[in-house]
Amino acid sequence: MTVENENGHSVGSAVSPLAHFGAEVRLERERLGMSRAELGKSAHCGYSLVAKIEAGDRVPALEFAEVCDRVFPYSNGRFVRLWPLALRYAFPPWFRRYAELEWMATGLRMFHPQLVPGIAQTEEYARAVLRTGRPANLEDFVTARMERQRILERNKPTRLWLVLNEAVLRNVVGSEAVMHGQLAVLRDLAQKPPHTVQIVPSTGTNHRVASPFGMLSFSEGNDVVHVDGFPRGYLLADADDVSTANDAYDLLRAMAAPPDESADMIDTISKDCYS
Repeated sequence: MTVENENGHSVGSAVSPLAHFGAEVRLERERLGMSRAELGKSAHCGYSLVAKIEAGDRVPALEFAEVCDRVFPYSNGRFVRLWPLALRYAFPPWFRRYAELEWMATGLRMFHPQLVPGIAQTEEYARAVLRTGRPANLEDFVTARMERQRILERNKPTRLWLVLNEAVLRNVVGSEAVMHGQLAVLRDLAQKPPHTVQIVPSTGTNHRVASPFGMLSFSEGNDVVHVDGFPRGYLLADADDVSTANDAYDLLRAMAAPPDESADMIDTISKDCYS
């Protein structure tokens, strides 16, 4: 059974959550007689970005919402409360349900044969990957992808377990400098509890699993599988599908190098290929 994805009904800019967030920012800023440049200075961004956020043309980072709540009297946390809904609409309609589930998940197990998954990408790596699709709103996609990673750093972080083919480490995305930074992040994740990174060596026998997929676990309820594909990913909740995915992931973990050896492999490839 496939979990029903949200239909992509178009939302006019006048009623979109992004436009609503921006209109509220403009209303409060003008109420204070504050210029966009002044608000930008407080939020460590430029006049142009403030203008685009107010127009509903750019997705705000959480820090921007926090600054608004701090700078505008009587906001009472309104902008931080509005922020998740504004962020949600930075994702393609078919991805929004997954993003909601990911935010609630207590555990993520992911496999990718060629790329670092978005949840662990650096900003530069993400921009290089997303640019290949030639989106008109590239920076919104990058912002949304980076904001997803907050689940790994919160007080009770979502536990991430990554299994990657060695090809991921050798597949140059962007540039050697981008890869050097990305492998450094993977190395940190490999040594930062509760997260785990395992690499399937190119000499391994992973000929069965070629599709990127992941599993989300929750404090209550059953696991859900996300399969990444073209032109879009999809969610599976059927017990048989979840069981099949669990079996496949167990097999991948068995074929992968142990976590400590995987960290050493990341170090070696980084030094040999991207130093």
